[in-house]
Amino acid sequence: MSQVKRGSWVKISYTGKLKDGKVFETNIGSDPLEFKVGKGKVIKGFENAVMGMKAGETKTVTIKPADGYGAKDQDLMWIVNAGELPADTIPALDTEVAFTRTDGSEVEGRITKIAGDLITIDGNHPLAGRNLTFEIKMLEVR
Repeated sequence: MSQVKRGSWVKISYTGKLKDGKVFETNIGSDPLEFKVGKGKVIKGFENAVMGMKAGETKTVTIKPADGYGAKDQDLMWIVNAGELPADTIPALDTEVAFTRTDGSEVEGRITKIAGDLITIDGNHPLAGRNLTFEIKMLEVR
């Protein structure tokens, strides 16, 4: 039975969870994830985790931010006045926004905090700065 190595095509099922156990993504009940190992189509930690696995094997791994979606970048956090939001935007948590501020800077992200007229917008990937735990089942290696 072959083991996963760089260049292998793999087919897997997985569930991704946060530290508190909340599932952020799964493909259980849908099509398996298929990718060629070493091509960078999935996060680095995920590719590293499947190395050496055989079909039928299951493993649980925790991926640190450096091998996942990176650390949170404070330069991608903005606090803006509600009046700077596009006219058709209703401020609500997790609302995606993209606009040019009055100073000409581009802002793109999601609203993460509302404090009166001050709106915090986070342009980082939602999983940046988080440890990610994956339960991986190798379905096929070729």
